Amino acid sequence: MTSSPAPEHTPVRMLSPSLRVLLVLAASVVTLAGVSLARDLFGPIALAIVIVIICEPLRRPLDRRGWPQWVSTTAVIVVAYLILLVMGALLWLAGTQFARLVGELVSEGGLANTVDEFVGWLQALGLDESASDAAASALDPATLLDVARSVGGTVLSVATALFFVCAYIIFMAVDAARYRQAPSLFGATKGAVIARIAHLNTGIRRYYIVNASFGAIVAVIDGLALWWMGVPAPVVWAILAFVTNFIPNIGFVLGLVPPAILAFVVGGWPLLLGVIAVYSVVNVVLQVLVQPKFVSDAVDLSLTLSFFSVIFWTFIIGPLGAILSIPLTLLARALVFEGDPDATWLRWLSGDHTAVPPAPEPEPTAERRRRRRRGFRRA
Repeated sequence: MTSSPAPEHTPVRMLSPSLRVLLVLAASVVTLAGVSLARDLFGPIALAIVIVIICEPLRRPLDRRGWPQWVSTTAVIVVAYLILLVMGALLWLAGTQFARLVGELVSEGGLANTVDEFVGWLQALGLDESASDAAASALDPATLLDVARSVGGTVLSVATALFFVCAYIIFMAVDAARYRQAPSLFGATKGAVIARIAHLNTGIRRYYIVNASFGAIVAVIDGLALWWMGVPAPVVWAILAFVTNFIPNIGFVLGLVPPAILAFVVGGWPLLLGVIAVYSVVNVVLQVLVQPKFVSDAVDLSLTLSFFSVIFWTFIIGPLGAILSIPLTLLARALVFEGDPDATWLRWLSGDHTAVPPAPEPEPTAERRRRRRRGFRRA
């Protein structure tokens, strides 16, 4: 009986780097398209996860004191609901005050006169009638009234999203208590994954702590300055400055435009220039020069990637993506790059200061001696 020859193993053909890049891009496009289609579901879930991550450290002192697990879970849920309640109250206050203010300006006729003066000034600069009308359309009373009416619908949609967030928070807070056992159970086999998750959670908490601190300072200074200059509804614009501070890089512009337009309507060019000057000094110094340094240290993201992430995630999941842009970018980097040793340079490009190439291994002693002998012989 003759034995059949062993089958020859054909060599495995590795994919070329360009083909791997194309496959990764194709998979990313399909995944992001699915996320965009499910934005109404994905956005509230992401917000609930972020809020639970922020509130999760409250569990530690209660656990150290030996309190029951349900008490610490309840504390996390209560604090998360307080955050949502404050967010909803600020949105409601800003929306109602803005609608009331626009209605008063339209009924008094001051807004129409300001628009006429603005159009005349543009025409005096040499712009034709169509160009000046287009430039002044932002101050059109009918347009602003439509915006004011849409505020109610926006607040209602936000309230609906917050309702789903409230439900998600309960389940996630309960599961978070169980996930705290993961390091002791799977630390030996999944220690690297658990460490990446812990690092991601820490970065998200630091990011929002830094933004909330600087946002509160900016809001107080802007609100007091607007009140001193006589701009109507300074509380509304202070709230807007606080909220837009969570939008990296472009939040300053978004918070400046509404009070600047209102200042021009009620006080003309002097008040407009005063508002721009105050915002430029306060917001540029704090948000552009000081805050990015603290944010960069907290999350290790480059300024370019931070700016791009705002535009990208807003396009994918809507306005909520602007506020969640940094946590979502950190999550994407943790999932795609941090588990791949070959992606160290990509992590370094993204701003991760801990991504450094490994030190070269020292040569064996015998190899060094051989090289020295060869050098002596050649000499």
